[in-house]
Amino acid sequence: MLKPYPNPRTLALYLGPFIAFCAFFALWQSSGDTEAAITLGVTLWVVVWWIFEPIPIPATSLLPMALLPLFGVLSAKELGAAYGNPLVLLMLGGFLLATALERSGAHRRIALYMVRAFGGNSSRRLVFGFMCASAFLSMWISNTSTTLMLLPVALAALEKSDDAKLAAPLLLGIAYAASIGGIGTPIGTPPNMVFMGVYTEVTGSAISFGQWMMWAVPVVVVLLPIAGFWITRGVSKRGGVALPSSGEWTLAERRVLTVFSVTAGLWMTRKGPWGGWSEWLSLPNANDAMVAFLAVVALFVIPSGQTNGKGETERLLDWETAERIPWGMLLLFGAGITIATGFINSGLSGTIGQSLEQLSTLPLLLMIATICLAVTFLTEVTSNMATTTLLMPILAAAALGAGTDPALFMIPAAMSASCAFMLPVATPPNVITFATGRFSIQTMVREGVVLNLVGVVVISLACVLLLRNI
Repeated sequence: MLKPYPNPRTLALYLGPFIAFCAFFALWQSSGDTEAAITLGVTLWVVVWWIFEPIPIPATSLLPMALLPLFGVLSAKELGAAYGNPLVLLMLGGFLLATALERSGAHRRIALYMVRAFGGNSSRRLVFGFMCASAFLSMWISNTSTTLMLLPVALAALEKSDDAKLAAPLLLGIAYAASIGGIGTPIGTPPNMVFMGVYTEVTGSAISFGQWMMWAVPVVVVLLPIAGFWITRGVSKRGGVALPSSGEWTLAERRVLTVFSVTAGLWMTRKGPWGGWSEWLSLPNANDAMVAFLAVVALFVIPSGQTNGKGETERLLDWETAERIPWGMLLLFGAGITIATGFINSGLSGTIGQSLEQLSTLPLLLMIATICLAVTFLTEVTSNMATTTLLMPILAAAALGAGTDPALFMIPAAMSASCAFMLPVATPPNVITFATGRFSIQTMVREGVVLNLVGVVVISLACVLLLRNI
């Protein structure tokens, strides 16, 4: 009887440390640089375990936290700075704000308003309405939550439609728009935050919330309608579709939405226009995380207008709800900054940069398009967060070696990490909509591969135009 093949995850459990040791020994033998060899070995160990997940990704994220300080690559102070980075704190605050928005139900009301704004008198307009709602919400809350919230509404609309071709475009549109919308803000998707954290660590200069939106929102505005027209090319049937009633506004919805709107406004205007409110109020140390935390405290203080079973006044956010945020993402993000710091301290970034100096000879558009293409198809089979966490320090080193601002290499990669449209396993929205059984994997591959390539073109051109003078 033939023995079954070993589980790939079991193999990866042993392959990770084995590859780490081989990489360490090879670099140490060739260069004699112990710290660089240790950093390379630890990074490759993390790569293998992040890709194949023999243990949970957040648990793997603890490896650089333990090993790099243990072997003297990082100091305890540098490690603390990585995991207490303002962008880690901004991510925490963003998660808490999004949780309050979801708890109140305000996000569902926003979605229904946006869908109705497009009208339901044709299948194409219905799909566009859902896509715009999905993209907008994903700029502020996770694409997973957005998809899960819109899915029941979409399925109800499908039950009332007699257009046999509507199911696949509508469900794919929600999934694809959730991924595209996440590009638009720093808190829209973790890869954006990874870029900002590593860029700050490498260059010493921070990118504001508003600055990211100036680069990213044009990409969303261009890519979203292209995706919509592509997936709806076969649907044009007219006929209204009744949507669920959103009911009357509740006091909690109004209050949460007010807090969220004020917070978003403060994020976008901290550094501009004309210096932003941080300059007007002489608050040079203000950052986006501080704004988020003040907003979260306000949510814990402001009454929701309801009482609980004990007759006590409920608040817009309670700890039972807040503790359900994805804490593991914070560890993963902190690991990315830790690895980037290790690259710099050990001199590994310089070694990589020198080996990639020839990139400066390539035309800018070709160089960016190559990065976009590689990241887009790599994230079809790997976690986009893990992929960007690993690639950002490498791309930063390559850019510095080529004498280029790291943003030119890193921003296209961060944006492209959200453009995996081809496989169900690529993103949570893809998985969620595919699980409905309303379309085949062949349909997703056929629609998605074209949009993958469109995303490469749009992001490449946008980065060349918007980042040329950075």
